[in-house]
Amino acid sequence: MTIAPLPAGLRVRTRAVDLPGEGLLDLLPDSSGVLSWVREGDGIVGWGEVARFETEGPDRFAEADGWWRRVVAGLDVHDELGLPGTGAVAFTSIAFGDQSPGSVLVVPRVVVGQRDGQAWITEFSSGDMPMQPRSLRAVTPVRPTGPLRYADGYLPVDGYRRAVAEAVGRMRAGELDKAALAHDLLAVADEPLDPRFLLAGLARRYPTCWSFAVDGLVGATPELLLRRRGSVVESRVLAGTIWPGEGADPETALLDSGKDQREHAYAIDSLTDALRPFCTTLDVPEQPSILALRNVWHLASDVRGTLDPASPASLLHLVEVVHPTAAVGGTPTKEACALIAELEGMDRGRYAGPVGWLDADGGGELGIALRCAQLDGRVARLFAGCGIVADSDPDSEVREAAAKLVPVRDALEGAE
Repeated sequence: MTIAPLPAGLRVRTRAVDLPGEGLLDLLPDSSGVLSWVREGDGIVGWGEVARFETEGPDRFAEADGWWRRVVAGLDVHDELGLPGTGAVAFTSIAFGDQSPGSVLVVPRVVVGQRDGQAWITEFSSGDMPMQPRSLRAVTPVRPTGPLRYADGYLPVDGYRRAVAEAVGRMRAGELDKAALAHDLLAVADEPLDPRFLLAGLARRYPTCWSFAVDGLVGATPELLLRRRGSVVESRVLAGTIWPGEGADPETALLDSGKDQREHAYAIDSLTDALRPFCTTLDVPEQPSILALRNVWHLASDVRGTLDPASPASLLHLVEVVHPTAAVGGTPTKEACALIAELEGMDRGRYAGPVGWLDADGGGELGIALRCAQLDGRVARLFAGCGIVADSDPDSEVREAAAKLVPVRDALEGAE
């Protein structure tokens, strides 16, 4: 566990501002410490670092929740707007597995946000760190990626195909119902990568996804794990995928696919079974809808619940209970996670873990870190995964994973 010292007497001020015409992502001043949670132009971005908390292990959610509660309890907050994302916020990215290091909460020096036409700036300051008269700093030019070389990651495509085939065999033998298997790919540039270039490219191509950046993990996820606003909790569940070239009418093919419908049902059941004890009501669509993206189509269901007012759980506690859902883990959870660790043979890090932001009242928005890459100097480690069930075809799953790598590859390369 690593805790950066918190300045004494920390003050938080949120005030309305007029943005200078750019989008939120255009305000990020440089390539260091980029923080983002933006969808269709709304959301929040941040930079600078007031405090940091790093943790790992099976208690990482509870430890992060406890630290953030202690931080906000000592803050002097003045919030002129009272909107989701104003006041004290922290960006967070949590590792997928209990054994992976790197789970982090970052309290930024400056946050700029926008929602429904209203823009704001939040600044953190103390006696040693006065508020600046102009916190919207001059922006250094965004550095394009330049030429890229691709290399196998820890689990190459051939190994992924073998892992899928082995998983299918075990499912047909009755060992488990589903496992979400992933593999990785390395992209190497000549110069250090600028996360703003990747982030802007993803947001431009996939505006209906949540474009995120936390501690070098950059991506655009279509899947909202949990949003908590007051007593309302919401989720967008995705499971079941088809991509261009798989049929003349992809929507009909996806809706009529028994394999994809079963995969989606596992994901819905795992989420709702975990949430139900915390909710007085829980609304689940009878049938999934279609979410059409640039590169793939998904079966999607928006779930909405009302928390028990007598004991409303914090967002991090709810996420601890639901993670990993069957969409990124499997069914049953324990057996699926063991199979993932065995067959992938790699550390996922924060891929497929929760990512997003937290507020001072126990709420916020956390998505699942999909369609993403971990940036480290000149190297980007890309991830893609698929839900595997008993009637999955290994070659088809390899093609699906390749389709899911397209968003990050195109954004890194600057493709239009």
